[in-house]
Amino acid sequence: MAPLNFRTLSLLVLPPMMWAGNAVVGRMLVGAMPPVAMNALRWAIVLVLLAPLAWRVCAAPQRIVSRWPYLALIGMLGVGTYNALQYLALQTSSPINVTLIGASIPVWMMLVGRLGFGQRLQPRQLAGAALSAAGVVLVLAQGQWAALMQVRLVPGDLLMLLASLAWALYSWLLAQPPAHMRGTERPSWDWAEFLWVQVLFGLAWAVGCSALEFAWEPHPLASLWPQDASTWAGLLFIAIGPSILAYRCWGLGVQAVGPTLAAFFINLTPVFAALWSALFLGQWPRWYHPCALLLITAGIAVSSGLFKNADGPGHRAAN
Repeated sequence: MAPLNFRTLSLLVLPPMMWAGNAVVGRMLVGAMPPVAMNALRWAIVLVLLAPLAWRVCAAPQRIVSRWPYLALIGMLGVGTYNALQYLALQTSSPINVTLIGASIPVWMMLVGRLGFGQRLQPRQLAGAALSAAGVVLVLAQGQWAALMQVRLVPGDLLMLLASLAWALYSWLLAQPPAHMRGTERPSWDWAEFLWVQVLFGLAWAVGCSALEFAWEPHPLASLWPQDASTWAGLLFIAIGPSILAYRCWGLGVQAVGPTLAAFFINLTPVFAALWSALFLGQWPRWYHPCALLLITAGIAVSSGLFKNADGPGHRAAN
């Protein structure tokens, strides 16, 4: 594992900064474009921008065709579903709420691993899940526990919970791929080529969902396309920063320090979201936001075993 030098820290801090910016810009673009259509256009831009780095994939299309069910599924979850639900959530929820709920994804991954992949749960993982769940509930209740008894939840918060579940499923499918995507059977795709293939399938889902969105709530055709420079600027940012730059930096950062340590940097996303929201949206965090962040972070730390044997000899962080 590489030391946390300036380069490694930069690689691990930049992605949550970009992901927080994605939530804030998504909120800023509410009303400028239909959210699901915006997601489709975002990934269409990514597909074009990555094409010069991923063109070799097209030289062997049989590698894609023979693996299309798996590629279509991860494309649907990671590109077509998660991001569309996030933009839908931002129609009624704040970027701070959205990113705080998203910070609970490691706990969802634990639950999906237990229910879907037979992963055994340890007591510390259950304790961590309880802490993180308390943080999410605190956000959903907006600091007023009586609100839970009245079941008055913001629709966007519930949509972000579904998005978090979709991302957990996506992550497990990446970690436990079928045989044709393991070892020597896996095509020799680099990061850009593998991302491009995911975007290719995910874009098909995104376009289909955009058509459903249009049928459900018709919009003027002109609204499916950015109408001013600020909308174009926001769209280009979410296509380049969170979609390409953050993805590449995160991969390099995880390779340098390992997934256990890197996972804790994800919790910087709500911090940056609060900063960007205050600067660009005038939405200052409430008292319960930092409390929820502490609960979620503590839950993930306990789940990962960071404090295991902390006072005994031979202390080490458990994976």
